[in-house]
Amino acid sequence: MKSMEMAAVTYSESFHRTNPKSGIKSRPVNHWRDQKGVSQVGYRKTAILTGLLVVLVSIGGSIFTPRPQAQSGQAPVADWLTDGGDLERTAWQRNETLISTSSAKNMKLLWRTKLDNQPRQMHNLLPVLIAGRVETAKGPRSIVLVTGVTDNLYGLDADSGEIIWHTKFKTDWTPPAGGGRGAGILCPGGITATPVIGPADKPGHYTVYAAAWDGTLRRLNLADGREIAPPAKFMPPNGKPYALSLRNNVIYTHTAQGCGGNPNMVYIYDLATDKVGTWGPAGGGMWGRTGPAISSSGVLYTGTGDGPWDPENGVYGNGIIGVRQNPTTKAAELVDYYGPSNAEWLWKRDLDMQVTPAIFKFKGKELMIDAGKECVIYLMDTESIGGDDHRTPLHRTPLICNEEVNFASAGIWGSMATWEDKSGARWALTPFWGPKHSKFKAPIENGPIKYGAIAAFKVNEKDGKYTLDPAWLSRDMNRAEPPVIANGVIFAYGSGEDTDQAAFDIGLAYNHDSSNRIRNSKKAVLYALDAQTGKELWNSGDQIASWVHWGGLSIANGKVYLNTFDGYQYCFGIDTRAGVAAAKGGRQ
Repeated sequence: MKSMEMAAVTYSESFHRTNPKSGIKSRPVNHWRDQKGVSQVGYRKTAILTGLLVVLVSIGGSIFTPRPQAQSGQAPVADWLTDGGDLERTAWQRNETLISTSSAKNMKLLWRTKLDNQPRQMHNLLPVLIAGRVETAKGPRSIVLVTGVTDNLYGLDADSGEIIWHTKFKTDWTPPAGGGRGAGILCPGGITATPVIGPADKPGHYTVYAAAWDGTLRRLNLADGREIAPPAKFMPPNGKPYALSLRNNVIYTHTAQGCGGNPNMVYIYDLATDKVGTWGPAGGGMWGRTGPAISSSGVLYTGTGDGPWDPENGVYGNGIIGVRQNPTTKAAELVDYYGPSNAEWLWKRDLDMQVTPAIFKFKGKELMIDAGKECVIYLMDTESIGGDDHRTPLHRTPLICNEEVNFASAGIWGSMATWEDKSGARWALTPFWGPKHSKFKAPIENGPIKYGAIAAFKVNEKDGKYTLDPAWLSRDMNRAEPPVIANGVIFAYGSGEDTDQAAFDIGLAYNHDSSNRIRNSKKAVLYALDAQTGKELWNSGDQIASWVHWGGLSIANGKVYLNTFDGYQYCFGIDTRAGVAAAKGGRQ
């Protein structure tokens, strides 16, 4: 662990330097460069939030974050401790107060920080996690955890972007020169799973759980980045796990794409016994971007990738599976599954069911939404996601997009989202790529869609029949990515990524390495939308200089976080400090 407390750092555009203090820079609003080209950084002391500490509470087998209290004139402290915000992967920040439909127009770039993580293929930085109040040697701080694909973790100050600490995992394992299955874009090597943050022994203390490149589970103190336990065997090295979940002292993840020659598996790590349970669908990898969603009964749900649908023979390709830990043996066991009626056709057309589901309560039931490249959404009851025949969901929407049946640059990718408004109405959200289907209509459409958008639905029930009814379509976004929701505002972004996997002149060779797609990717743009109508409230314009792959949004305490392929961590938000006017580019 290297201490990264800084008063000033040498500016460098390179993020390949071996010196830990070069190639890393923070750009809060009071950042400037002197006449000698040295980047000067001055940090302001900020008021410490003294509101009631948010504590993860386990009730009825599920973990949630209660709404914190705050003293007069102070914002409450909120967290974002797991990818997607919670175990159910709702992407809903329930404790936001600073951002609203009226304040979103005042969003600014508060800071951006350059990190020295070396990219691998198209991967660089993963979605951040946020702990709103962490007890450190210098007092309480709000810490942003950033993960770099090349076995790096960084702790940043949420107010300034200052790098508090940096840890690079040490290992005796030697990565193969090629990197694994073809060493291509699909298998970059390195850390591919967003870590998870859990409570430690007392309030204000947190443990970071991460799956390192060598397949070990690492445990770190969030306050200083120090490893607090020896590495523990979790899975084979050089695989491709997805975002970790933590429930009742058990960590969940799944892998995909056979990276490193490893089978695609569910992994369930029991922290009390250090036992690992595994289960595999045999028919395809599980690659929902935000990892698995976990139900109130502890069932892991995820979609499966390309492969035949043959459950009688233990093969579950192009479907959705539910796996639970056996409380006695700690084994991972299949408890439920669903296969679309056209699963065989989906397999033939490479239309994976590769999206992270979202789970929510509605009228006394626990429901789930999920989707895939075909571009339809499935509404399911977690009591039995496919009914008696495992082929019948509660509801299936018509095609939203992908009229041309494109396997690479259209359809639904990433993860779902859901929230409940003040009236009690339940909403379901999905990103999608490409134009909307010519026959799909929504009551509110915010302009023509060419490259992608966010689609919103209302969950309804009448006479025992459940439906997803279209509500609105957002403006066009260049490869719309999974949204997050806070206080009536939806944040989404167009990644700018070149998602093509083939070209007319060279076919699939276009995707054999990352050079073509890196060269043809554009800038990302972040958007704030009215959650009731999809109307645009604000956008980041040209402030984001690069594009995003394998990233995602996180939100807490009036700040929205996004990072880019060029190694920058961005923080946009509502600047509440009196007398501070953030200049364009986050510099003053």
